[in-house]
Amino acid sequence: MRNTEEIWHLVDAKKDAFIELSDRVWGMPELLYTEFRSCAEHVDMLEKQGFRVTKEVAGIPTAIMGEAGDEGPVIAFLGEYDALPGLSQEAGVAEPRPVEAGGHGHGCGHNLLGAAALLAATALKDHLEKNGLKARVRYYGCPAEEGGAAKTFMVRAGAFKDVDAAITWHPFAWAGVQEADSLAMTRIDFSFTGRSSHAAAAPHLGRSALDAIELMNVGVNYMREHMPSDARIHYAYLNAGGIAPNVVQGEAKVRYAVRAHTLHEMFALIERVKKIAQGAALMTETSVDIKVLSATANLMGNGPLEQAMQNNFDRLGPVPFDDADREFARKIQATLTPQAISSNYNRSGFRPRTDEALCEGIQPPIAERTGTPMLGSTDVGDVSWVVPTVQASGATLAVGTPAHSWQWTAQGKMPAAHKGMVHVAKVMAGTAVDLIDQPEVLAAAKADLAARTAATPYVCPIPEDVAPPLKMAAGG
Repeated sequence: MRNTEEIWHLVDAKKDAFIELSDRVWGMPELLYTEFRSCAEHVDMLEKQGFRVTKEVAGIPTAIMGEAGDEGPVIAFLGEYDALPGLSQEAGVAEPRPVEAGGHGHGCGHNLLGAAALLAATALKDHLEKNGLKARVRYYGCPAEEGGAAKTFMVRAGAFKDVDAAITWHPFAWAGVQEADSLAMTRIDFSFTGRSSHAAAAPHLGRSALDAIELMNVGVNYMREHMPSDARIHYAYLNAGGIAPNVVQGEAKVRYAVRAHTLHEMFALIERVKKIAQGAALMTETSVDIKVLSATANLMGNGPLEQAMQNNFDRLGPVPFDDADREFARKIQATLTPQAISSNYNRSGFRPRTDEALCEGIQPPIAERTGTPMLGSTDVGDVSWVVPTVQASGATLAVGTPAHSWQWTAQGKMPAAHKGMVHVAKVMAGTAVDLIDQPEVLAAAKADLAARTAATPYVCPIPEDVAPPLKMAAGG
């Protein structure tokens, strides 16, 4: 307990600088693989705190690693800092008001995510130095979580091969241990090539690439009845062939996201989608080029780490929100539908309340929760297959706030968000201290991962010949 309280004090001692880091990153929202300024801010902070910095991890320009210590177990903290397109929004305003029309915004809170993970790593570094403990602490600055799968490429390159445990978090409405339940996902571009012609004078000479995509979409939609109920398939047009209806579109391109509960199920779905694309090309006498861009595995849980983190949440208690925090949260809730709030509760493990604007408690242990977890996708999944990994949820938002929304961006640099990020930094740092103080917990975590993966070892979902899609944000 003494070490836990000490690490909390070390977090508080430096929290102001990391809150400022979070706010700076919020103010420079950058899309996947283009986070150059945000990455530079994290490099600067790492150097100021005395970490040894490695840049361009796995050959990715905006991936970094900071390390302190020379021997002992390696405890890693995973941070992120990429933003989302179209979610520009003024902070502290409970109505849609973009800073820049059509601009980017931190609608998933990665400004907070990276800053809190680095704050926890710094507190652990200071704790090790103060007490003469033998361990190594690392901070991984991981770009492109929003579809770019940078961590998957980093895992494939061996960036985590000597890590003993990985700790991370994500901003949400709730505070607690995050359930390891997610969907594996692959993003694939299908580029069709046909033959242009005059759509009125010589339509018989044309072969429409746009028709091929439309037939592909119809085929995939018919497939939905015959795939697992928790699988998901989405698509977006990257090139619809132009704006002239009197021209047969000779080129068209669509991006698909294929998700399933396990890697095995995802690989099977991908092959079916590819066959549909090839069938559409055959029907239209076009050709199709299929290019995998990125992919992520489903999350792998870890019982001993989850229990260690739960213990820290229980010791620390809830986030110390005040009345001003609650008042603004209620203003945000007034912009939400009742369905959004009830859906949020359904995933929380808490009983629904009508008088709660912010999380005032700690989520119950995973085994005691009811409801349906949110089945998104994250490249943390790939790390969790090769390193014992645990994630926290940090309470930084009004209850009911939907992810990837202007409401999320609006709350990203409010006092409630700052309190939530400092709170979860204490939990992550405390969990790391427990792993160092209790080597038997770390050993149990490794045994847990080995048991879970014994029958189905990790298979990287990205083919060896696929490089990080550094131009993905521009549609490339």
